[in-house]
Amino acid sequence: MNEYTICVMPGDGIGPEIMVQGLKALKVIEERNDVTFNLREGAFGATAWFETGKSFPDETVQLCDQADAILKGTIGVSHEASKQIPVDEQPERGGLLPMRKRYDTFANFRPVYLSPGLRHFSPLKPEIIGDGIDIMIIRELVGGIYFGSKEVGTNEQGLRYAREVLEYDERLIKRTVVSAFDAAMKRSRKLHNIHKSNVLKSSILWTDIIEETAPDYPGVEVRHMLVDAAATALCLNPGQFDVMVMENMFGDILSDQAGGILGSLGLMPSACLGPEKAYYEPSHGSAPDIAGKNIANPYSMIGSVAMMLDMSFNMREEAKNLWRAMESVFAAGYSTPDLSRPGTDIVLVSTEEFGDRVVAALEQG
Repeated sequence: MNEYTICVMPGDGIGPEIMVQGLKALKVIEERNDVTFNLREGAFGATAWFETGKSFPDETVQLCDQADAILKGTIGVSHEASKQIPVDEQPERGGLLPMRKRYDTFANFRPVYLSPGLRHFSPLKPEIIGDGIDIMIIRELVGGIYFGSKEVGTNEQGLRYAREVLEYDERLIKRTVVSAFDAAMKRSRKLHNIHKSNVLKSSILWTDIIEETAPDYPGVEVRHMLVDAAATALCLNPGQFDVMVMENMFGDILSDQAGGILGSLGLMPSACLGPEKAYYEPSHGSAPDIAGKNIANPYSMIGSVAMMLDMSFNMREEAKNLWRAMESVFAAGYSTPDLSRPGTDIVLVSTEEFGDRVVAALEQG
């Protein structure tokens, strides 16, 4: 029997309620396979800070260190609540970035997927969506301007300033590029390099390394596209993309835009992979305005569980079963109030009922 330890961090806002739905699905997987999932819960994010004074408490660090994978809920609180937390301990700075750095989770995989059963969510015209959207955005996650040196102060003219450095070396770029080529080999063998080499020298280095790596993958077609052009193309012709690879900030922005063409970031799970450990999380925020109302769709959390099954535990068939189960619930006409409005043909159900329907479909699959 395989046995895996998972550090479960419910997080803030809607995080705990959608996490419950992901764990219900995981339980079904466990019951019908020769596998045991040992779940260890740890506090993380704003909730952790209010409880312990740290967004990434030492106790949670130890649980993560000992885990085979990390399953993370959403983090963050309202603007007013965040003012109570010191700037350097706010969830992203005090929790998320340190976790990425500690486990060197350098490759962020964000599937941008719109099946026929989900097409009605998208704001794009049907003729643009076609048969659906299926893109994998791969974002470098531990380098660039987010992790570069930072400085604030007052200059000689008495003007306040801020300086943040965008820095990459070829090792950081190469390993992300290799991950992207490997992903392209498993899909349609088409890779878009998203860059800004007409302005940024870091993008010139990035593109050089893409071109140096390409001969190792002769079956992969490489296309180069400026990031601003890519932003437009995602709205006008998303079907041209399969795998897109890019640096940290570009990936942050374009993957959120990709959530927009799907109709909601609530439809975007993600995986953050390092050399020895990975964490899995919804791509969206904690939505404190609807927290506790039982109306948030758990798709992104359940999808993150599916990615964990595939990428950390090599349970690909069960991962596929879980994706199909979620798609079947949407295809049957069910959704949650955060994604759909009353008055349509969609039957609105609660977070809990949506999770129950996914579990029922999974049990039949």
